[in-house]
Amino acid sequence: MTETWVILGAGSSIARAFAHEAAATGAGIILVGRDAEDLRTQCGDLRIRHGVPADALVFDARDTQAHAGLARAVDAHALEAQAGTINVFAAFGWMPPQAESEADPALALEVIAVNFAGMVSLLLHLAPLLERRQAGRVVVLGSVAGDRGRLSNHIYGSAKAGLHAFLQGLRARLWRSGITVTTVKPGFTDTAMTWGVKGMALVASPQAVARRCLSQAGKGAEEVYVPAFWWVIMTIIRAIPERLFKRLSL
Repeated sequence: MTETWVILGAGSSIARAFAHEAAATGAGIILVGRDAEDLRTQCGDLRIRHGVPADALVFDARDTQAHAGLARAVDAHALEAQAGTINVFAAFGWMPPQAESEADPALALEVIAVNFAGMVSLLLHLAPLLERRQAGRVVVLGSVAGDRGRLSNHIYGSAKAGLHAFLQGLRARLWRSGITVTTVKPGFTDTAMTWGVKGMALVASPQAVARRCLSQAGKGAEEVYVPAFWWVIMTIIRAIPERLFKRLSL
């Protein structure tokens, strides 16, 4: 086997689609998520459909004390399975309604714990595994929400903004070991996270996002908007002067 993808947050729609896209290339898969039964079902499906090794590990992004153990488990599995190059696709996230987070500071901190602190912790624990192998790709789902603090989702967006900054530094660190880090910024995507959100337009499918994640990672891209037109939209939004921006209900 030439490479294995470790998929963090394997229960998400985008992660499920990515697992199939990666497995279709012949890569081995390690699914990492909270629902053990669902992970087992997914692994069986991947083995049958694509004929690749697929295994599962259980984790919770908020349980940072367990992240070191998860990294050791990934390392041990990779050695035992002769997994080749280890790649990481980090897809977990959580976005409760902005109004609920504003009304409950504890909930707001949970949003930051999952989307920023949990992601940073896991990536820091996994980074040495890739560095020892002097190869690999890291693909992380950020969000267009992190490009500017908007009235409608600035708590979730602030966590993603922090994640984007962290990934810039991680990219510089891992580049020295021949490892690429790709920050993917999806716009509106048809997933459980966005179900019921009002005002969504230009919605992408999880499959389209997954395909672009994999293709751009293969090119060593550093920052990717999905679909690509979101780069234009967010460039315009970032250019709005603050004195005007604060008056907008974006």
